[in-house]
Amino acid sequence: MFNSAKNTAVQPDSGVARCSGSRRTPCTVSTPALRAPGSRTAQAGFVLLPNLTVGRALVYAALLLMAIYYLLPLYVMLTTSFKSLDDIRAGNMLSLPQAWQGGAWVKAWAEACTGVECNGMQGFFWNSIKMTLPAVAISTILGAVNGYVVSMWRFRGSDALFTMLLVGCFIPFQVVLLPMAQVLGMLGIANTTTGLVLVHVVYGTAFTTLFFRNFYITVPDELVKAARIDGAGFWTIFLRILLPISGPIFVVCIIWQFTQIWNDFLFGVVFASGEAQPITVALNNLVNTSTGVKEYNVDMAAAIIAALPTLFVYMVAGRYFVRGLTAGAVKG
Repeated sequence: MFNSAKNTAVQPDSGVARCSGSRRTPCTVSTPALRAPGSRTAQAGFVLLPNLTVGRALVYAALLLMAIYYLLPLYVMLTTSFKSLDDIRAGNMLSLPQAWQGGAWVKAWAEACTGVECNGMQGFFWNSIKMTLPAVAISTILGAVNGYVVSMWRFRGSDALFTMLLVGCFIPFQVVLLPMAQVLGMLGIANTTTGLVLVHVVYGTAFTTLFFRNFYITVPDELVKAARIDGAGFWTIFLRILLPISGPIFVVCIIWQFTQIWNDFLFGVVFASGEAQPITVALNNLVNTSTGVKEYNVDMAAAIIAALPTLFVYMVAGRYFVRGLTAGAVKG
């Protein structure tokens, strides 16, 4: 009887009795081991489904529908820009081009009419570059210094100054048009790119000051007091202590200011004219200029060209935007 038990082969995970074949050694019972979903030791042909509840499936479906809803206009613009005019008239907006053509992009960049001149978008694109980069840099640096002063170097009237800066964030664009036009006229920089830089610096400094102030108040006061005891002055504390830890909020201000300045239309159309206008004004002029057949593919290509810099900025540094905003949300 023991020989028959000894020769019986039982799998370790089968869940039946297993005997060692010795009279002195009792038989043991092995229970089946629990296997995690997706384990390699799962039996062939047995598919383990993930833990997906009905509520979670509905959330994923809603997110997918919203993503499609927001990306659909970009898809239509991109596909239309590569279509020929005959293809646009023959097919629907959602269809792919029958023959991919890049002529609309070339024309939008160098040949499209933006009024009486037909030199494309290239000149206005570089106008926006020359306007945006200095305005972003100056307003961000001024905001960093202002936020440092308001949060670390309290003086009589600092709270009132910060309140006025905070109110300045909510002043509509239309309110500052006439006063700013008078200032630009007195300075002799009306209808120039330099004037647009000044306008965006003045309007954007309130936002950057608010961002930096909210970030710097999270820095422990003891750190600044210890630096003062060691003899560090105003600029030493700022350059050697606060500036090295300000990377996240710098990214926030750069993305915010770049987007606001690049996409601005009102200041560009009011305070600039002719060859000094930014690309948003040129895009409006291109779309509203008609010299015969309406070329929708050129309009779509020009719109994407105007949006490429902001898309690039968000693709490269967008993940740091929310991280930088929340860095100064909680003190402690």
